[in-house]
Amino acid sequence: MTITNALRPRRVASWASLACVAVLLTACNSPAGSAASSATGTASTTGTVSTPPSSPAPTGGATFLAAGQNLNGTLLHEPACGGYGCALSGDSTAFLSNMTWTTWSGTKAVGAGAYKLDDCQPNCAAGTVHAVSVVVTFSQPVKVCSSSRIRWVWSHASFTFPDGLPEALQGQNAPQNPWTFTPLIAAAQQTCS
Repeated sequence: MTITNALRPRRVASWASLACVAVLLTACNSPAGSAASSATGTASTTGTVSTPPSSPAPTGGATFLAAGQNLNGTLLHEPACGGYGCALSGDSTAFLSNMTWTTWSGTKAVGAGAYKLDDCQPNCAAGTVHAVSVVVTFSQPVKVCSSSRIRWVWSHASFTFPDGLPEALQGQNAPQNPWTFTPLIAAAQQTCS
């Protein structure tokens, strides 16, 4: 008898969790969810991202950079990335810093500033961080669903280094360029499925 009573709260909590997931999925996939996101200003421009007919296209105001490629963390809109900067990698080896944005639309963002890269020599904990001039272009926004609205996050970055790269960041130590945020894409797809 005691065992049955002890399991009951867990069952109720499990069913409550499933109900919350169902509500989120319904909100992301229903016409009402699309209408709500239209009311928040996320539908108006045509982008290069392929979206189902019921999904709004991304706009500049609803497109963000996911700090550290973490959808549960801070979503940044046209960030200046002051101080140490805005993490691009989840392992703290790549940051943008002192950014100014010339373009921030629903299809791409272009900005200039510094790219702080850890050369991971002899390892990432003991490596040297190099700040190099960069022009970064974010593109290919992916849809992220939540109970309150649809947002878009950049899933692809390409870099131009106007002053070149230091020797420590060349060859096999060169930064990934272009960089597709594959884990972020998979996580974003999970929010709307």
